[in-house]
Amino acid sequence: MPYVELSIYCSVGILLIVFGLLVCKKQKVSLLHDYHYRNVKEKDLPAYCRAMGIGQIVIGAGLCLTGLLRFFTGSFYSWIAAILAGIVGLWIFHKAQMKYNGSWFS
Repeated sequence: MPYVELSIYCSVGILLIVFGLLVCKKQKVSLLHDYHYRNVKEKDLPAYCRAMGIGQIVIGAGLCLTGLLRFFTGSFYSWIAAILAGIVGLWIFHKAQMKYNGSWFS
C-alpha cells in the first residue's frame, strides 16, 4: 500500500509541476480557467503566467515531498509539507489574481 500512496502523491505532484512549468516558461495560459485571466492585460501576461506557474510548482513539490515523507517515515506529520505548500501556493495564486486580474472570478 505505501507504493500506491507514493505513486499517487508523486504522480499528481509531477503533473502539477509540469503544468506549472508550461504556464511559467511557455506562457500556456490556456491551462488555466479563462475567467482567471480574462482581465489580465497583454503586457502583464508574462508576469501573471510566471506567478501562477510558480504557485502550481510549489503545490506540486509539496505533494511529492509529502508522498516521499509518507513512504519513508510513515508519519502523519508528513502532511505538514502538503499543507504548507498548499498555503504558500494559494497565497501566490491570490497575489497574482488580485494584482493582474482584479479578483478570482471576474
